[in-house]
Amino acid sequence: MSAPERIPPKPGVTAEAVLARGELTVRGRIAEASNAVLFATADLDGRRLPCVYKPVAGERPLWDFPDGTLAAREVAAYEVSRALGWDIVPPTVLRDGPLGEGMCQLWVGPAPDEPEADDPDGPDRGDGGEQGPGGLLALVEADAPEPGWKAVGFADVGGGRTALLVHADDERLRRVAALDAVINNGDRKGGHLLPLPDGRLFGIDHGVTFHTENKLRTLLWGWAGEPLPAGVRTALAGLLDQLAAPGPLMARLGELLTPAECEALRDRTAALLADGHHPRPGGEWPAIPWPLV
Repeated sequence: MSAPERIPPKPGVTAEAVLARGELTVRGRIAEASNAVLFATADLDGRRLPCVYKPVAGERPLWDFPDGTLAAREVAAYEVSRALGWDIVPPTVLRDGPLGEGMCQLWVGPAPDEPEADDPDGPDRGDGGEQGPGGLLALVEADAPEPGWKAVGFADVGGGRTALLVHADDERLRRVAALDAVINNGDRKGGHLLPLPDGRLFGIDHGVTFHTENKLRTLLWGWAGEPLPAGVRTALAGLLDQLAAPGPLMARLGELLTPAECEALRDRTAALLADGHHPRPGGEWPAIPWPLV
């Protein structure tokens, strides 16, 4: 059962409140993560939520991002996602914890000690393709995508073989692609997309975002150059209104990002809305992250 489905109803106690003020208890470490990523629970007023805790002290230094800023960038991505009205990023807060200040985010999907549920609704391509999360991504031995899929490009799969990387032509993914363009996401891998059986789609791991230089790297290039859907344009216009004047969103982002990064966010949003199309790879930065998952 997914984490959001385990949340017991309790009026007046939001997920954000539990994550921000609840007693944080570390239960284990996610070993495959490059930074310190801890599975934890937060308890407040009889309500317990599973969560991810990423302490700033466990962040691996990066050559192109200031040290100790990844946790704040994850929270900023949540705030922008909320402002767009999409709720792609799970509830995320910045708080103190057992290992110092860090990002705390609602856990989505089975807990580490729970078996992964089968996805009966994932498409059966029947062509030897390797399926990604929730049937949203695949590597296929073909020169062109089938109907309902968008081509990203060819990828080396080892042994001198290449396969076509495709993603689903899915409106939920289009919103993720637009969010990534706005926040300048430098690491949209397949494993960072978490679909739930009820149809919701979450995106996680937004530490390398909001750079003032173009760093967009993603597996969701299938719509590059295509017009933005009307709903996406409406959401971007609403976001730009909030970024263009003092208000709660800009006040919060000002606590998490530098003034230059806030200005770049506003400029990217305005440029994307004015152009009206999904962005194309810039050519100055590797367009696709590696590994793909």
